[in-house]
Amino acid sequence: MQLRNIAIIAHVDHGKTTLVDQLLRQSGSFRANQQVMERVMDSNDLERERGITILAKCTSVQWKDVRINIVDTPGHADFGGEVERILSMVDGVVVLVDAAEGPLPQTKFVTGKALKRGLRPIVLINKCDRPDAEPHAVHDAVFDLFSALGADDAQLDFPTLFASSKQGWAAESLEAERTDLSPLFDLVVRHVPSPTVDSDGPFAMLATTLEYDNYLGRVLTGRIESGKAQINMAVKSLRPDGTQIEAGRLTKLLAFRGIERVPVESAEAGDIIAIAGLTDTTVADTIADPQIEAPLHAQPVDPPTLAMTFSVNNSPLAGREGDKVTSRMIRARLMRESEGNVAFRITETGDKDAFEVAGRGELQLGVLIEQMRREGFELSISRPRVLYRTDPETGERQEPIEEVVIDVDEGFSGVVIDKLGQRRGELVEMKPSGGAKTRLVLHVPSRGMIGYHGEFLTDTRGTGVMSRLFHGYGAYKGPIAGRRNGVLISNSDGSSVAYALWYLEERGSMFINPGEAVYEGMIIGEHTRSNDLEVNPLRSKQLTNIRTTSKDEAIRLTPPRSMSLEQALAYIEEDELVEVTPKSIRLRKALLSPHDRKKAERSSEQEAV
Repeated sequence: MQLRNIAIIAHVDHGKTTLVDQLLRQSGSFRANQQVMERVMDSNDLERERGITILAKCTSVQWKDVRINIVDTPGHADFGGEVERILSMVDGVVVLVDAAEGPLPQTKFVTGKALKRGLRPIVLINKCDRPDAEPHAVHDAVFDLFSALGADDAQLDFPTLFASSKQGWAAESLEAERTDLSPLFDLVVRHVPSPTVDSDGPFAMLATTLEYDNYLGRVLTGRIESGKAQINMAVKSLRPDGTQIEAGRLTKLLAFRGIERVPVESAEAGDIIAIAGLTDTTVADTIADPQIEAPLHAQPVDPPTLAMTFSVNNSPLAGREGDKVTSRMIRARLMRESEGNVAFRITETGDKDAFEVAGRGELQLGVLIEQMRREGFELSISRPRVLYRTDPETGERQEPIEEVVIDVDEGFSGVVIDKLGQRRGELVEMKPSGGAKTRLVLHVPSRGMIGYHGEFLTDTRGTGVMSRLFHGYGAYKGPIAGRRNGVLISNSDGSSVAYALWYLEERGSMFINPGEAVYEGMIIGEHTRSNDLEVNPLRSKQLTNIRTTSKDEAIRLTPPRSMSLEQALAYIEEDELVEVTPKSIRLRKALLSPHDRKKAERSSEQEAV
């Protein structure tokens, strides 16, 4: 059977996973009476809750006499490491662009990687049924983007389809009949070349994704570059530098058929398969016949730009909600994550109970923390910090810069430019984007973007849309002002009392409810002033036996300010931590004792002098 391998590239929320749903339906991958949930490729619980694709996944459809292997890629720049490595498995890409929003940062990031590999794109302008759609203007913007990314003449001569993945149609022009996705299937078969592989050579494949199965163990997915894979055949694995990792047998061979992985006896060169039977092989390693000596080339992945410290939870409430609380368990889990996700870098710190985890952004690190807390881990997480580097030529300190694209109502553009200007951002472009909205493009230091998203939603009344992408390293921009308000810190251990919180409300906004367990050094609210304040949330009303004619005042508390994990990580300062357990997210000072905090403050002042 003929093969075609394609990846679908799109910015977050442009309709990529919905398109894959329709491709599976219209190719007959589902039975007529089969009950299938929406966004079937988003199988992970976090993906379904957040409505975004986090992991790159493979599926396969059959169109006439051709099998098309499709790789669904994440649409958020933080998960770009998932995308960079899978491009080696495909021979063509479908670039999906929203007919109203046009090409946004993640589209630009992954498309640039695909064009460098020489892949010829198909452009699919999606959501043409939107009332504010401007498909022809978007087509011109895509051409300009490809040109700016250095596409060659063959890549610039790309075919274009107009589509609505929600309604399940694609057409070569807006005037053509809108029936189904047949034009897309036919174009993929015509435009995307068959895999250029060596069918007669010895077996060799590059591992591009890794996952764990309760029954099969480590399952590695990749494309067979040469030869034929057969079940129980002897293989060895090689690192990118050519050293051998292990030798073993392919105990299980799985091919993708629709949304399922089906066991097969053999697979030909060019096909995308999953294999089991190797215990130490990981992503970017070559799995090959024992006679092969040289590894396959693995595409290098961009380095991480942001880091956090993951440490053992040492608060007075530790161990009450989670069952994985030791540094040994945390280390094993982080090392397993770094094997499968090449965008992570894990290093051990001087403190034996803490590990530095470096990744692409707050969202990627936040997703890892969320996965770990659902698995029963308890952690203390530090504030995110950017990873600087030194320019080898000038010796100057450089920091990561992000390209930020913002669509806001015209009335809010001033406050957005002002706030990002305070965070050392530079306005690059400002133009109307239709519908009384303005598109702003700015270059902002990554550290200036930490904690800005919540402020941005408040400033734009929830109507603004912001997209970010790593732009490159630039000269250090200077100091950026941090949080303006101090915090309210508990000075006692116990359960908070409504009467005490009622009196504390004039000091600031609360983060906790009455009856919640608190401890010395835990942050329970935000102070109205710039300094930190130690308070007693356990104070109860003193009762006497004297009767009075006046009735007790009813205590009515303002609802506390609850924070998501990402909001909590963005809120804390350098001397604070986020305590994460399976049931709770608490803020605390790194040093719980007020005497220890005063000592640390005095020593830092002396060092500054």
